Amino acid sequence: MKTILKSLSLATAVSVFALPALASEEVKIGVPSWTGAQAIAHVLGEVVTSRIGGQVEYVPGNNATIFQAMDQGKGDIDVHPDVWLPNQESFTKQYVDEAGTVTLSSNPYQGNQGFCVSKQFGEANNITDIADLGRPDIAALMDSDGNGKGELWIGAPGWASANVNEVKVRDYGLLDFIEPIRAEEAVKTARIKDSIAKGEGYAFYCYEPHAVWFMFDVMMLTEPTFDEAKYVMVQPSDDPNWYENSMVATKDALKDVQIAWSNSLEERSPAIAEFFANFSLNAEDVSQLAFEISANGRDPAEVAAEWVNANSDRVDGWLGL
Repeated sequence: MKTILKSLSLATAVSVFALPALASEEVKIGVPSWTGAQAIAHVLGEVVTSRIGGQVEYVPGNNATIFQAMDQGKGDIDVHPDVWLPNQESFTKQYVDEAGTVTLSSNPYQGNQGFCVSKQFGEANNITDIADLGRPDIAALMDSDGNGKGELWIGAPGWASANVNEVKVRDYGLLDFIEPIRAEEAVKTARIKDSIAKGEGYAFYCYEPHAVWFMFDVMMLTEPTFDEAKYVMVQPSDDPNWYENSMVATKDALKDVQIAWSNSLEERSPAIAEFFANFSLNAEDVSQLAFEISANGRDPAEVAAEWVNANSDRVDGWLGL
């Protein structure tokens, strides 16, 4: 009996002394506005809390805010869950390549960007290419506010891709017919639903992976094949005259999308940093997660917990188990 009690006491002591080390594993996860990023952020957080035993705080922010906080390394924001390259290349060049304060994952998934209309609208009006949005009859069908121009949602405020799309509208020769609109993604989603229900015209920036492919019957328009010589994009963070000094008259190349985290995390929470280095999702994973959040209105934390539980083997691999 004494031996058993002694063993139990030792185990209790070890457990007590282990708690401070476990509690020290904490991370603040940046959460951009788009649904895919929100989904990935909560998958990261779920693994940290349920499998590593750490503490998580979710911090909303745009790309600039998140990268600046990671660069400072004070723990205000430690990770960006969804870095699209080359869209956000101005940030990775500054903080990953030059300052060396941020690490970029080497496990990307592939993304594809373009412009979409509903199949209903596209097929009824023979719309297949981005140039079709410049037809006066099509622009008129997309003019919901009566100002003589059709609306095209190009992305949310703060998105690097919205800057690219604004330049594209100009360089595709659409400005006489199309008004580029920036608004939160929820506005775009509601407008897609409403336009389909009413049989109205609507066009919007779209990308894969995304819940929209599960939510609505939409089609991506063709664009001129990617040509590096015709894709010269300068972001506002690099040049206040970015719009005048940019030229984009070609489809975007396929994207590499990955997470990025502050190098200071490796000292503050090494187990979490190691997990981030091994973490990887694919485009189908992200689309399905985003669909559950956007289309079914589910809580991102609940969706993430369900996904992590259903994919325990993959999670074990990320954790080296």
